Amino acid sequence: MRATFAAIVALAVGTYAFRLAGPLLHGRVELPDRVQRLLSAGAVVLLVALLTTGALTESGGFAGWARPAGVLVAVGLAWRRAPFVVVVLGAAATTALLRAAGVA
Repeated sequence: MRATFAAIVALAVGTYAFRLAGPLLHGRVELPDRVQRLLSAGAVVLLVALLTTGALTESGGFAGWARPAGVLVAVGLAWRRAPFVVVVLGAAATTALLRAAGVA
């Protein structure tokens, strides 16, 4: 129990330090353009990886076809710059309809 609490405190302090470092170092550290482009690309890759694992897996296995179909509908609506509410409702409706039709 004590080790778990220490780990939680250490992670909380580290997270706060990372959040605090941005405002404190703004204007003092100048990153080259290439590094800024790589960091932007890395952020996009991490978000796509998170989206992929969240859309395709559940409890360590395949989530079924309804959830990825809903995510694809959401991506398509977002790509066409639909309002956020329309994106969410479109994804939810697609997933719900497919599950109601028996598609897992």
